[in-house]
Amino acid sequence: MAQPFHLAIPVKSLEKCRSFYRDVLQCEEGRSTKDWVDFNFFGHQLVIHQKEDFNPQRISNLVDGHDVPVPHFGVVLTWIDWQSLSKKLKSLNFEFVIAPCIRFEGKVGEQATMFFKDPEGNALEFKAFKDESQLFAK
Repeated sequence: MAQPFHLAIPVKSLEKCRSFYRDVLQCEEGRSTKDWVDFNFFGHQLVIHQKEDFNPQRISNLVDGHDVPVPHFGVVLTWIDWQSLSKKLKSLNFEFVIAPCIRFEGKVGEQATMFFKDPEGNALEFKAFKDESQLFAK
């Protein structure tokens, strides 16, 4: 695996987002203070910082017929892990921005994808490739 990335994002409610990343996405909690929390985000370091005046932008870009929220972040999971997370979120009647689907079907870069937001409106994308060599394919 490549070196893990580090991403720090703002949130209004540290506790609401702490619960989301820890309990819904099952990210292990690391260090924290009253103003921020570290998480093991699928092998990467995600830090949520409380910022009471945070107001996420609501912009998007059309990709393969879907209105994709920008900015967004997430991870590429294995196919099996993506299916498992998708089923879990569906069973929780989770609200998706873009419901789990196959993008670029039958084309180079075919992938499973889903988009949703954390409690503060930060957009996340989780994707998977049956053929992981397609990740950067043109």
